[in-house]
Amino acid sequence: MSVNSIRNLIERANRLSANKIALIDKDVKITYKELYEKVNQIALYISALGLEKGSRVGIYSNKDYHKVIAILAVLSTDYIFVPITRLLKAEQVDHIVKDCDIKCMITDEQKLKVIEEINFDGTIITVQSCNKDIVSFEEIYKCYSKEYSCDIKGHDNAVITYYDFGLDGLPKGVVITHRNLIDCARVVNSYLDIKKDDVISGVLSFSFDYGLNQIFSALYARATFVVHTMTLPTDFFTHLVRDKITVLPLMPIHITQMFDEDPRRLPKAEQLSNIRAITSSGGKITDSMLAKVEERFVSSKFYYMHGLSEAFRSTYLAPTQLKIRPTSIGKAIPDVDLYIINEDGQECKPREVGELIHRGLGIYKGYWGRKIETDERFKSIKILDKVLDLPDSLTDEIVVASGDFVYKDEEGYIYFVGRHDDMIKSSGYRFSPLEIENVVYNNFDSISKCAVFSIENELIEEEVVLVYSSLEEIGRNEILMELKKHLPLYMLPKQVIYKYNIPLQSNNRDKIDKKALKDDIIKLTKH
Repeated sequence: MSVNSIRNLIERANRLSANKIALIDKDVKITYKELYEKVNQIALYISALGLEKGSRVGIYSNKDYHKVIAILAVLSTDYIFVPITRLLKAEQVDHIVKDCDIKCMITDEQKLKVIEEINFDGTIITVQSCNKDIVSFEEIYKCYSKEYSCDIKGHDNAVITYYDFGLDGLPKGVVITHRNLIDCARVVNSYLDIKKDDVISGVLSFSFDYGLNQIFSALYARATFVVHTMTLPTDFFTHLVRDKITVLPLMPIHITQMFDEDPRRLPKAEQLSNIRAITSSGGKITDSMLAKVEERFVSSKFYYMHGLSEAFRSTYLAPTQLKIRPTSIGKAIPDVDLYIINEDGQECKPREVGELIHRGLGIYKGYWGRKIETDERFKSIKILDKVLDLPDSLTDEIVVASGDFVYKDEEGYIYFVGRHDDMIKSSGYRFSPLEIENVVYNNFDSISKCAVFSIENELIEEEVVLVYSSLEEIGRNEILMELKKHLPLYMLPKQVIYKYNIPLQSNNRDKIDKKALKDDIIKLTKH
């Protein structure tokens, strides 16, 4: 069987490992055979809706085994799966629904309230019965039991993820193909050496490619995937020990959260000896984080990785290099070539800062409905014509001009310097300051000017700062309470600062001088 889609992985796993445990969620254990049957039933019902090929199906629910089944079911149809972060509020959900014209939503009883609030007029399916005139998974399992088959091509669009932001400050969707998903699972399994006896933790969000990749990597190896949502450190460590986790994918915020507990209440290192690999992506790992990980996970190899919005993964730093060059993001993953070029398109010399260009595996198709922004990032390989010897007739290959500014050392290891734009990365999430500023302007008539930016915070990578101007100061809690109605918690400012006059740029008196504001805040913080 040619493996060119997630559907192929599900079929292969059922054929070769039917009785093996595929999915665990607390006391629920599902074999690959049971998973295959449930996915087929949901896929059969969704397909029977008669939507056009390529129609978008959103999944907006809390994380549990139902959500995994829903994801795999949508990916077993001609439709495109759109994950919607469970932390998003009605306004943001409404934007995503309208931006990619979602025709069907799979949700749970809690999130159904938000979907009803935005007056969604498509088909709604709930994972559990909620005593309304809405079809649930429970009813589908009872009524749909026919044979199901589908024919999905590797180049077909599979997923649209919304976790980057456009020129308007609103989330923009990145289009990912089935072949992208398969290639990324294959290459991750390769350098992590994932086998079928591995047990992979599902602590990451299923709304992003890093979290989704864990499901697909488990399927690829016919390993076991365990769903978990981090709440308290003790619960998280119980999950690691009880479920006998061997591969632990994390983000820096998880490392902060897991050790936010009295060390005497945490398990001893020998209780965590089954964990052989830990991965981290989505932010900077500090020395203190790494020291805590090494103290508890003595049998584990730690892989630090760097990805792009436009391509799944660019680099990883091998565990053997972590102590030698701890600030490096590593070298290219298998099947990827990376180049660093300056403004003239010339390849940068060692220690010279330039833009990271990604060529090869894992490049996504572009931004949904945003040609200008797609063209800005997804470039012809001609951008490397001063670096590579390109035949004139073979120049239609697409590469990603990442917007990440980096340099490499004399041994080829890459170091991240900064972003071309002013995107904020906090608690593992990337978002635009424009979105927060828009909410402020829309809900506070008395605020004449506001600026949102970030400053470094070791615990969450970057903290959000809001500076505003008005005739009179507004209570901090009043501002935060209003913002909390419209924004997820990770976007809320840590600092809210009132200034009667806000500095403007000398060359454009209509624009706020964020650099001057940021410098002032950093000076105050140091003092």
